[in-house]
Amino acid sequence: MKKNSLLFYLVIFVTSTSFSQQAIDLDREEVLEQMQLANTYFMEKWPDAGDTITLPHRDYPSHIWTRAVYYEGLMALHEIYPKEEFYNYALDWAKSHNWGFHGKNTNRNADNYCAAQTYIDLYNLEPKPEKLKNTRAAMQKFLHTPQNGDWDWIDAIQMGMPVFAKLGVLENDERYFEKMYEMYMASRNSIGENGLFNPEDGLWWRDADFDPPYSEPNGEDAYWSRGNGWVIVALAKVLDIIPEEASHRDQYIEDLQTMAEVLAEIQREDGFWNVSLHDPNHYGGKELTGTASFIYGMAYGVNNGLLDKDKYIPIIEKAWKAMIDDSLHENGFLGYVQSTGKEPKAGQPLSYEKVPDFEDYGLGLFLLAGAEIYKME
Repeated sequence: MKKNSLLFYLVIFVTSTSFSQQAIDLDREEVLEQMQLANTYFMEKWPDAGDTITLPHRDYPSHIWTRAVYYEGLMALHEIYPKEEFYNYALDWAKSHNWGFHGKNTNRNADNYCAAQTYIDLYNLEPKPEKLKNTRAAMQKFLHTPQNGDWDWIDAIQMGMPVFAKLGVLENDERYFEKMYEMYMASRNSIGENGLFNPEDGLWWRDADFDPPYSEPNGEDAYWSRGNGWVIVALAKVLDIIPEEASHRDQYIEDLQTMAEVLAEIQREDGFWNVSLHDPNHYGGKELTGTASFIYGMAYGVNNGLLDKDKYIPIIEKAWKAMIDDSLHENGFLGYVQSTGKEPKAGQPLSYEKVPDFEDYGLGLFLLAGAEIYKME
């Protein structure tokens, strides 16, 4: 019995040791180098931060949501590896748009005020009132109007929710936290027939167009990878921003944990997630933006004691390695980035070489994920 017991504990020790080595197999300095490679490619391609984004069908100003998401990632990179060129690139971008938003500064579209996330970060680094004149004017109206249904597509949760969280902290005004919660819960539980979140599956429909009876060809609910990615990114960001004692924090933790658990079960063997999360044969296939978003949320959960590290670190590691091996080019270009859209079929087919309509938001999500992984011990 003693020999058997000794053998048993030896097996457990060896297994645990092997698992621990597997769980910390990413080299944080390599992760940082990979982030910088991808970011340098983009900054060299777009040397003028305020330059108009010219596409075959139309031109776009560079403070639309796609570019704003890139700057979220750049500021995350700057946080873990402060460099003057990163700060100046973001500052030049904000100045080129007079610290304002796409469309009228008074509109309620979260895509347009997404840029405020970076404006607030830049203000916190060097407070000057003019930096937030437009942001404050645009956001204060939400505190004085009763409607809560602005975020009627789940992308908007990521574009808008962190702005409320950051302003609530900056202004020491809990009304932003309360309004943020009311708008989030309207998206979660009310918009569409019964809200955009399906508690049975732990995932989100992109908007009311995809509520049942709409389904994928295999009869499953339509859950778009990047759409769900936006939500888990928003939850992690808000939890990182708001105080520990803030109201409704438990709701955001519960939803992040629920999403992480179901996403862990449907990760592809190669480390990515399918574009269509519940129908791999209908525009399935590897895709970077959803994958990067999921591992950002999971890495935040692990780093802050919300998710079990033994379960999630191998998942995170597998996904990051997949993006490096199958998406990151030697020059820093990122393949398998799905173009803009609202469902799995948008921008298909994807490939290692294909350039999406906008390259910026995919890089932003990649940088967010890498920065959170870099924080892991």
